[in-house]
Amino acid sequence: MKAKIGLKALLVIVPGFIATGVLSAYKFSPQKVKPVKFKQIMGADISFIPQLEAEGHKFYDKGVSKDAFTILKDHGFNYVRLRIFNNPKADSGYSAKGYCGLEDTKKMALRIKQAGIGFLLDFHYSDNWADPGKQYKPAAWKHLSNQQLHDSIRAFTRLTLLALKKQGTLPDMVQVGNEINHGILWPDGRLKNLDTLAGFLKAGINGVRAVSIKIPVMLHIACGGQNAESRYFLDNMLKRGVSFDIIGQSYYPEWHGTPDSLRDNLTDLNTRYKQDIIVVEYSQRKREVNDITFSLPGNKVKGTFIWEPFSWGETIVDKQGNTNTHIAVYDSVKRAYHIEH
Repeated sequence: MKAKIGLKALLVIVPGFIATGVLSAYKFSPQKVKPVKFKQIMGADISFIPQLEAEGHKFYDKGVSKDAFTILKDHGFNYVRLRIFNNPKADSGYSAKGYCGLEDTKKMALRIKQAGIGFLLDFHYSDNWADPGKQYKPAAWKHLSNQQLHDSIRAFTRLTLLALKKQGTLPDMVQVGNEINHGILWPDGRLKNLDTLAGFLKAGINGVRAVSIKIPVMLHIACGGQNAESRYFLDNMLKRGVSFDIIGQSYYPEWHGTPDSLRDNLTDLNTRYKQDIIVVEYSQRKREVNDITFSLPGNKVKGTFIWEPFSWGETIVDKQGNTNTHIAVYDSVKRAYHIEH
């Protein structure tokens, strides 16, 4: 018999939603949420921006003070990715101030929509960073059964998207998990437990599609230059009936090999699978990554997202916040590949 989660239990496993009114009856705004669609995507994950701004960081482009969104748009970017943690204020969570939690995400989502660019939401399904080396359960989910974890993933995903929909900022694309090639919600959802992992991913995808069947769903793996590992993960999820729209890849040379490895992998994935492909995290080799992505045939490899370009890796600003020579790469890519924005 399928286990059910009552309202009292739901308040525990989906923290923070009572305060925001998400569990109350919904009467959506008559405003129509129009999805943003671009033939090609040149995006950036800028989830650190609220924290940087709170710390007093300012940014300048050719000596003119501009916010991060304006700088990105002025240089051809047309999409922003945000990460969201379940409860970043938990004892082992990401931020006592709630950065990358629901309220912070809602504020940033409004800025994205006001800028008229695309919005990708990245669910980590953790109170803190999730990546190939760590996929820890949220504290509130630590002792839940398998069925309760299914219900919790679906509920958290659905309620988050409903909160965004209520303010007219529904994402244009959603990641169900972050760099999940080693699984999610360890130890239950480790890669070796393929059936359990597939069930968890289906629960997240069902949560997205319960709000809108039009939102493309991405599975994000960190295998930019690893074709065999990419195929193993994707084949096993497809074999188990996981239905998704986009293959997301991370590419960092220290872990994922040379640009040739990235090109070879994307070329194979482009012909082998029906899903679109996005290099959803990178920092180095900016021109090479974008040239590889936008040069592949068939328009199934949709684009790229640089990770935290204002504060991490090869940034597009110097320590004083001035745009540097790296920003010129994006001007050139925009012209070469006719990026819309």
